[in-house]
Parts: sequence; C-alpha cells; structure tokens
Amino acid sequence: MAAAKFQLDREKMKEAILLIASECPPERLGNVKLHKALYFADMLTFLHVGCPLTGDEYLKQKFGPTARHLSIVVNELEREGRIKVSTEEYYGMFKKNYVPTGDVKITRLSEIEIKLLKDMSEFVCGYSAKEVSEFSHNAAWEMMDPGEVIPYFTALQLVPEEITDSDRQWALESAREHAVEPFPIEVLHKAH
Repeated sequence: MAAAKFQLDREKMKEAILLIASECPPERLGNVKLHKALYFADMLTFLHVGCPLTGDEYLKQKFGPTARHLSIVVNELEREGRIKVSTEEYYGMFKKNYVPTGDVKITRLSEIEIKLLKDMSEFVCGYSAKEVSEFSHNAAWEMMDPGEVIPYFTALQLVPEEITDSDRQWALESAREHAVEPFPIEVLHKAH
C-alpha cells in the first residue's frame, strides 16, 4: 500500500509545540516526549479525520518515532523569540527544556486539536521518557526499518483490538460452516 504524502503545516506545528510546552512543566517535557506527543497527536488525528494535525513525517529511530522537522521548527520558534530551549544534564544524559516566552496564541488549531494536544501533553508528562518511548514501540514502529518514514495509515495499529466472546463464537461457527473433509492422503498415492 502506497503511503499518502501530506504537506507539513509549519505554523500549525509551531502552535502544537508551543501548546504542548505550555501544558507540560519543563522538568516533565524533554525532546523524546515532545516527539512522541506530536507523533501520537498526528496519528490519532489521521485516524479520526483522515489527515494528520501537522503533516510532518515520522521516522523510525531507536527510541521510537521522531518528527522529521521538529528541530527546524523549534529553531524557528527560538529565532522568533517564542520559545526558550535549554539543555541540562539529567541522570547522566542531556535533556532539553522547552519554555514558551509569552502567551501562546492559537489561531490555526481547532478546539478538537487543542483538546487532543492537551491530552497528549498530559499523557507524555505523566510518564518517564523511557515509558513514553516504549508506548511508541508499537506494531507500526516495529514493521519499519531504522530511518524509514512511518506511514500514516499505520495509525490503525494504534487501536487495540478486543476480541469478544461473540467474535470467538462467530469464528468457530464460520470455521465449521466452511470446513471441508480432510483430504485423504491415499488419493495422492493412487494418482501416481
């Protein structure tokens, strides 16, 4: 199945980054979590409305999906004076802190998108970066090679499938209905 191409909406991505950063305290939001919040928001939006929230591409990396243009867009926000990014040592690693520099003005995001981004912010800030990365190591991520773009249609893999007793009953009845008698192996021997 060919992956649909979407155009990155840079301004929408800027607003999404600023909104996530305004919802999560800097000590609870780092680079890994920002990537994952955007990934889940884009994939869930695609799943519900057929197109992603920002349109960015997500690449399979060791610690989960990463937004191809996140660094570029964050750098633009810094140059515009809309966000301050600092780096600190955090348990022997380096962690980025994202702090909006003023009121976050939202003009391009719908109410539903704002709610989704707030939910994603709450989700990623409620877990460690390692735990959030593990959540993103789903079937869609697993099926890609490192560095490959994760197609949006793989968002279907994010939806857990629950098999009910009625599903099992239907499967058994269907299997019985379509079952054929076992093929006797003697028939093969007589044919030769």
